[in-house]
Amino acid sequence: MGFILHERGQKPTLGILTVKDSNRVFRGNLNNFLDLIQTGEQLGVDVYVITTKDFNLSGSDIYGYRFKPAAKKWSRELVPAPQVVYNRIPYRKMEMKPEVQQTIQACNRSSSVQLFNSSFFNKWTLFSWLNSAKESKIYMPDTLQLSEAKDITQLLRKHPVLYLKPVKGKAGRGIMRIERLTAKNDQTHYRLSRQEDKKMTYSYHSSADDVWTEWDKHRGSHDYIVQQGIMLTRYKQRAYDLRALIQKTGKGVWSVSGVGARVAGKASITTHVPRGGSIDEPLKLLTAAFGAKEAKSILLRVRKAAVTLATQIEKSSGNQLGEMSMDIGVDTNGHIWFFEANSKPMKFDEPNIRQKSLERIIRYSLYLMKNGRRR
Repeated sequence: MGFILHERGQKPTLGILTVKDSNRVFRGNLNNFLDLIQTGEQLGVDVYVITTKDFNLSGSDIYGYRFKPAAKKWSRELVPAPQVVYNRIPYRKMEMKPEVQQTIQACNRSSSVQLFNSSFFNKWTLFSWLNSAKESKIYMPDTLQLSEAKDITQLLRKHPVLYLKPVKGKAGRGIMRIERLTAKNDQTHYRLSRQEDKKMTYSYHSSADDVWTEWDKHRGSHDYIVQQGIMLTRYKQRAYDLRALIQKTGKGVWSVSGVGARVAGKASITTHVPRGGSIDEPLKLLTAAFGAKEAKSILLRVRKAAVTLATQIEKSSGNQLGEMSMDIGVDTNGHIWFFEANSKPMKFDEPNIRQKSLERIIRYSLYLMKNGRRR
């Protein structure tokens, strides 16, 4: 791979964008940043960390952070201005601050720097985007923006299980489940399950209005969507879904870097690892449910669906995206469902996926330097 040199004959430059922190140098997953810096070294790219406070587009040098292995610490020093900026601001709240938005918008407008993944996704917006195209609509569970009790009633008529999810949720926080149950006397009642860390809390209600009232008590200030519950395939009585990492390659096209599986904890309503979920091997789980041949074919369809969905998300967002992770479910009939996408994927624990993900970020950055901005 030929290098894309700066005018001054330097190596290609990639800045990892984050925000300053009062307790430590800057926010974000520092190990992740270090891994990227090392992968950059191997592939001939100068990678460093920049904060929105130091960022400017006017000079040929800016202040950035490099890691000094001998001293085992980060040092703030002048670095050549980045050709590509990779947004790793870790929280929505930080990303929405006016001074941070200013930096992001300046990068979006600039012709000298390429920014990718300019913002977090919003669950409701994602569903509107994906429902609007026939290629992606087939993977969408029934979903409504939760604005009044009748939204719950409307979906409960069609589906025995619903999920309530915060529009700006992360790592399964705030997700609740409603089940429609029929008692011996044919009376319908509802069970609301809430998860706090790894502990489940249940409440029983005689009407959807009561469920709404209970949900309202626990929602905080968060907006929610309500969504059809899917009968996911299970392994040893535990539901699981698939976690796909989709990234752009060195040729600038979407490709699946890997698919992992997350199995729900014992009583958990989500498969997220911080909520008691565990990591497993997709092919093993699918083979147990569908047999080896069908499992291979489902996994192939999952990969194809992931690329279709990523393409549609990028097209609708109007922004340049380089990667996303996706939660995908497979129901007991082998149908594939989209649950959510995250524009700031957490580190994948599977070593082969991890290595590929780091290399792809560097190679995609090199592609952007070579091919200029896509308008």
